[in-house]
Amino acid sequence: MSFTIYPAIDMRGGNCVRLLQGDYAQETIYSHSPFDMASSFAAQGAEWIHMVDLDGAKDGKRINDRFVMEAAKKLPVKVQIGGGIRSEEDIVHYLEGGVDRVIIGSIAVSNPNFAMEMIRKYGTQIAIGIDAKNGYVATHGWMETSTIKAVELGKRFAEAGAHNFIFTDIATDGTLSGPNIEAVCELAEVTGKTVIASGGVSSLEDLQALASKGVRGAIVGKALYENRFTLKEALEAVGK
Repeated sequence: MSFTIYPAIDMRGGNCVRLLQGDYAQETIYSHSPFDMASSFAAQGAEWIHMVDLDGAKDGKRINDRFVMEAAKKLPVKVQIGGGIRSEEDIVHYLEGGVDRVIIGSIAVSNPNFAMEMIRKYGTQIAIGIDAKNGYVATHGWMETSTIKAVELGKRFAEAGAHNFIFTDIATDGTLSGPNIEAVCELAEVTGKTVIASGGVSSLEDLQALASKGVRGAIVGKALYENRFTLKEALEAVGK
């Protein structure tokens, strides 16, 4: 079973940033050029790059999409994008622009029928982003918490034909405290699909632990930016 590492580029105001537990007031800027950061990851051997439009997630519309398109068109990597995707127009905009996978999160909760229709139309090019706070799904840039349990949402969409899930445990995101392996594995077990872990990865051991549990990939952000390990070391640790 292959394990994919997705270096993360979170964009806000045209910069490459990291937030602590999704808090927009706790932001660290790591680069003023998302494309330069993506180029660096590509040069280090990344197969995929995970990009998030934080402004878009908060405001409900595409804002930093030009940086996503630039990376998708100019770099020899696959790109997945989340944040601010609320319509089929948004999905088509990215897919026609060379993006390989579009993540839908908030709208999967607010309009599940639409999300299921997009899964039927675009198949593996769609991923369901499940961001959880205390086991419940959080939406709209993590500003709101729903009454739906993460595993219930995952099961519902797996039955509807979704192939890819990205699970973020908000409590661990940006903390370098280790991923919530139990929660990620529960979602993988319930859905039986490809689940990518996001949030908390702090060491090569975290990546190896996820890979050994049947999780199919991990999104890595702050650990790379804080030089806990290099992307090359991460790829070697999981046998790439």
